[in-house]
Amino acid sequence: MMNRVVYSTDSGRQCPECNKPKKQCVCKQRQTEPASDGIVRLQLQTKGRKGKGVTLITGIPLTSTPLKQLAKELKQRCSTGGAIKDGVIEIQGDQRKVLERILLDRGYTVKISGG
Repeated sequence: MMNRVVYSTDSGRQCPECNKPKKQCVCKQRQTEPASDGIVRLQLQTKGRKGKGVTLITGIPLTSTPLKQLAKELKQRCSTGGAIKDGVIEIQGDQRKVLERILLDRGYTVKISGG
């Protein structure tokens, strides 16, 4: 049985992988790109949003920091708000055609899925 330190009074919480303080963790630097089939999918979703439409962008093979930068650019180009939740970019409104053009220009294979 291996003894792992999960909390230290000196440095706080410890990473279970590298046994370093969470703030100095090297595991998060080794993040790999999420698995993807190479197709970026655009989908309009209104369910559970009180009738308001949201365009979901899934399948982008980027880690968290580049994904945030891409989401920021897409929101600016669409002149609307949005968010990132669990690796899925959400852009307010039906922006599928605009986003398709932008993502195709960036070299992604884009498919409009659903409705």
